[in-house]
Amino acid sequence: MKYISNRKTKFGFQNVMVILTIFTMLLCFSCKEESNTLQTTESDLMTKINAVQEQVMAQGNMSEAEEQALLGLCSIISQEDGMAVYTSDDSIILKDVDSAPVFNGCEGLSKEETRACFDDKIATFIKREFNMKVSKDLNLSEPKQVDVFFIIDDSGNLTGMKVRNCEVTIQAEILRVLRKMPIMKPAVHNEKSVSVICSIVVTYGNEIKVDVVYIPERPE
Repeated sequence: MKYISNRKTKFGFQNVMVILTIFTMLLCFSCKEESNTLQTTESDLMTKINAVQEQVMAQGNMSEAEEQALLGLCSIISQEDGMAVYTSDDSIILKDVDSAPVFNGCEGLSKEETRACFDDKIATFIKREFNMKVSKDLNLSEPKQVDVFFIIDDSGNLTGMKVRNCEVTIQAEILRVLRKMPIMKPAVHNEKSVSVICSIVVTYGNEIKVDVVYIPERPE
């Protein structure tokens, strides 16, 4: 039994080291074409990453929470849509378009009904797909909220996702769910398909609540 336990510990440690290596490679690849100013920042970040790796090697193992946080961070940077850099380009704020994007099942409705259906479908999808274990494992004494922004482009695809400051595991889980969002019929403005900036507030804890909010201006 002790032999099996040791094998599991060793296996877990090896996984952690692989994760650290992949994380470093991804970070270097994503930043290789940045400016000198950003390179200086990344150099500082690399120092911190190396310090984390040395700490892991020194202690010889990692807690489940630490491993999940690192996995979440790798998930966030694995695609450009999860990076901190966020641009809204020429997208229009959702509240300002003539017709909101049409989620599957919201076809053939009036403009007002389409907006209401869009709000409901977005919230329902996220609540259904969100892994509540990620939230419950935080053991929060009270619910917390996080602002989330994303763009539905003129082809109906989700892009430009940004999750404001929150636990890395929550950020990774929200991005994972958003990446599963189905393609929609794009928003229409002046009789043309346009990209729109959408905003939601996710409340998490022992339960999850999603509210689509109509922001007054572009997020920074």
